[in-house]
Amino acid sequence: MSEITPSFHNPPLILVADDDKTMRLSVRQAMEQDGYQVIEAIDGEACLATFERSRPDVVLLDAIMPAIDGFTCCERIQAMSGTRRTPVLMITGLEDQDSVDQAFAVGAVDYITKPIHWGVLRQRVKRLIQQVRLYQQLETANHELQRLAAIDGLTQLANRRRFDEYLQQEWQRMLREQLPLSLILCDIDFFKVYNDTYGHQVGDDCLRQVAQVIQSSAKRAIDLAARYGGEEFAIVLPNTDQEGAVLVAQDIQSGVKQLGIAHSGSKVCNTVTVSLGVSNTIPSVLTSPEMLINAADKALYQAKAEGRDRYCVCLS
Repeated sequence: MSEITPSFHNPPLILVADDDKTMRLSVRQAMEQDGYQVIEAIDGEACLATFERSRPDVVLLDAIMPAIDGFTCCERIQAMSGTRRTPVLMITGLEDQDSVDQAFAVGAVDYITKPIHWGVLRQRVKRLIQQVRLYQQLETANHELQRLAAIDGLTQLANRRRFDEYLQQEWQRMLREQLPLSLILCDIDFFKVYNDTYGHQVGDDCLRQVAQVIQSSAKRAIDLAARYGGEEFAIVLPNTDQEGAVLVAQDIQSGVKQLGIAHSGSKVCNTVTVSLGVSNTIPSVLTSPEMLINAADKALYQAKAEGRDRYCVCLS
């Protein structure tokens, strides 16, 4: 079975699995009184199928059920949950130490014996729900921190750190699959003069507008547009041949021109323009990402030497 990525329900969703219909009804009523959604399963097989389909926030599981007992069921639930384990509370008439130990060994986080003390059950479920909510809040915050750590604050493109990581990652993937990898380096022409003429705040706005053009030109989910440094940008294009990379470079060049950002200090145009260097290779054990970067940098240098406001291509 595939790993499940749980999402918190509102109100929380509780799966009650017990072969005793009267017990299921009693547990359902107690949980619904506290405002939870409740779904039921009559045995272990139904529990696993319902869990995979509905992704509950908490599972209340009887230990003794026909076909698949609660211990086996709990172990399989945790296997389906992957690294983000779903809280399972075992409800059973078994009170011996071996059963308690077995319940926790297969992944249960709590254990209640029958006859049920309803007040205790409700408090323990409340605590489990609070723990699930806290975990997901922390996970969301962590994902946001990871996203921010990979983003350039000014342009909202990937930052240099993310670029380095992604280029290495895609290099290895293209090496395994023997597919082409392209890289474009892009530099705003005479940007220092632009900053000196219009001021850094206007310069920052120029960077943002150019970044938007570059981002819109990296059309596929696997394409990565990054701020490489200062007024220089980079676009990683996995599974893209030279011809495809040239089309992206042309799109960026024309898109920046269409912005019509005035640049009285430019020596090539009265609006902001860019120079671009394109490189392409099929990775091998004899080459490296640095060689692809150097080739794109060489092509960018050539584009500047030939008068700027253009792209040049260099094979690595």
